[in-house]
Amino acid sequence: MTKGNLFVISGPSGIGKDTVLTEILKLMGPEAFLSVSMTTRSPREGEENGKDYFFVTREEFEEKIKNNELLEYAEFVGNYYGTPISEIEKQRSLGHEVVLEIEVEGALQVREKIKDAIFIFIAPPSMDSLYHRLKNRGTEPDHIINQRIEKAKREIHTAYKYDYIVVNDTVDNASDRIMNIIRAEHAKTERCIHKYKKLLEVE
Repeated sequence: MTKGNLFVISGPSGIGKDTVLTEILKLMGPEAFLSVSMTTRSPREGEENGKDYFFVTREEFEEKIKNNELLEYAEFVGNYYGTPISEIEKQRSLGHEVVLEIEVEGALQVREKIKDAIFIFIAPPSMDSLYHRLKNRGTEPDHIINQRIEKAKREIHTAYKYDYIVVNDTVDNASDRIMNIIRAEHAKTERCIHKYKKLLEVE
């Protein structure tokens, strides 16, 4: 069985990653698996363990760090966030495509550990469009929005470390571009050469 791909997707806060990912997973079908992160923070209203996050204690998380059971991890505002390795490897071994939506810092850790992962950076059409998107959400004051914009600029400067950059001008366009990347990765020689080995044998 051919091992499934791991697609690592990053982009600035407010870029619309969740909406694009929802569409991508729908297009990819039932064989796609969205990786679930682990955290030490408490569940928010409506969040489910194993669906939104795996919620664990700080002691449990640090034990997983010690045992090298996390693909990547980071600490934000006193809480750990990370990606368990076991489920990703299990799903890939079954031939399933795995999608991991993650911060840039975590993505660069994954880059060092999984050499065959495919990295996609979702970028805004412009910084102005990102500002207006964040502003229109109406959930944060201007100084927080400005902090997010500055962080977005730093993240965009790391986009050259990714394999692909996709501009999210519209959800349909961004989804179509990412699906084209996925199809291209499926057609790579190293992934399908074994299927046609007999046809390519020289008699």
